[in-house]
Amino acid sequence: MRFKIKSQEDFWAGLMFIGFGLAAIIVARDYPMGSTMRMGPGYFPTYLGAIMMTLGAIISFRSTMVQGESIRKFGWRGLFLLSLAFYTYGFLIDTLDVGFVLSIAAVVILSTLASREFHWLESLGIAAVLVLGTVAVFIWGLDMPYPLFWWR
Repeated sequence: MRFKIKSQEDFWAGLMFIGFGLAAIIVARDYPMGSTMRMGPGYFPTYLGAIMMTLGAIISFRSTMVQGESIRKFGWRGLFLLSLAFYTYGFLIDTLDVGFVLSIAAVVILSTLASREFHWLESLGIAAVLVLGTVAVFIWGLDMPYPLFWWR
């Protein structure tokens, strides 16, 4: 029996899920599993990896039955800007010590720049909402010891 891939996007996404799931299982194999009642450090990554591999197999198999889009051009700009956003956060919060608010705002603005439909006003609005939300959750709710601004 011969399979014809009808949705390349789904096929490769499924293989990616299988790969990440397999990687999680391989990394977790040296950790003790424990039991359901007393989970060890290897329990969660092993089962999460198995779930990811199962979902990947389902998605890949489904790609042979359902018509989908072909693979589009890879978004190098998005990959670069999202990676830059995460490195920028670490640099701003730790090295430059500018505070939590400006670090989160920089991450959000750099991340929204990755979109082809970027608009400054929307980006600033999203940044304001996410800064307020992260400050509420992490600083006020969880009482994490990050200064809000550089002046403490």
